[in-house]
Amino acid sequence: MALGILARKIGMTQLFVDDRAVGATVMETQPCTVVQVKTVETDGYNAIQLGYQEVAERKVTHPLQGHYKKAGVPSHRHLFEVRVDDPSAYKVGDKIGVEIFSEGAKIDVTGISRGLGFQGVVKRWNFAGGPKSHGSHFHRRPGAVGSCVEPGRVVKGKKLPGHTGNHRVTIKKVRVLRVDPERNLLVLKGSTPGPRGSVLQLRKSDG
Repeated sequence: MALGILARKIGMTQLFVDDRAVGATVMETQPCTVVQVKTVETDGYNAIQLGYQEVAERKVTHPLQGHYKKAGVPSHRHLFEVRVDDPSAYKVGDKIGVEIFSEGAKIDVTGISRGLGFQGVVKRWNFAGGPKSHGSHFHRRPGAVGSCVEPGRVVKGKKLPGHTGNHRVTIKKVRVLRVDPERNLLVLKGSTPGPRGSVLQLRKSDG
């Protein structure tokens, strides 16, 4: 299974790779803390639970406060799990950071894409629209939405106006250009989901 961490997106820049300028995303991460080790015997599967970004105890819910106190680790803003093959290699309180990645490696990046609000069918689904000339009453409207098969209802999955973006997106096999363990920085080739400041999950590619 692929080990992963959480990181905050700082922004984009460019680097020269093989005498060619390429777009790059700079990620910053605080070392993730192992909060719980799960095994097949106790939980039915092998995994480790990681906490990211330490916060004051009052800023997490009471159930999580008890969870962190039981583990004997500080409270964290984010809590997530990653599957591992050998959970015995980890213990509560261990720190996992960018050192698990190496330059040139391929990783999978998961995050929430940028939300674009409520959009019509032309922007959301790339509809062509109607005539643009004077006298036409059909410009950027979706058109008829009725059904000949089942009159009186709209077929599920019909392409209509609605909330655009804000989806969970995974980009696979993103190349790691730079790793800076001293400053906890990671530079990835190309773009990643979400705006600046968003928290993304980075994990080693299985393939």
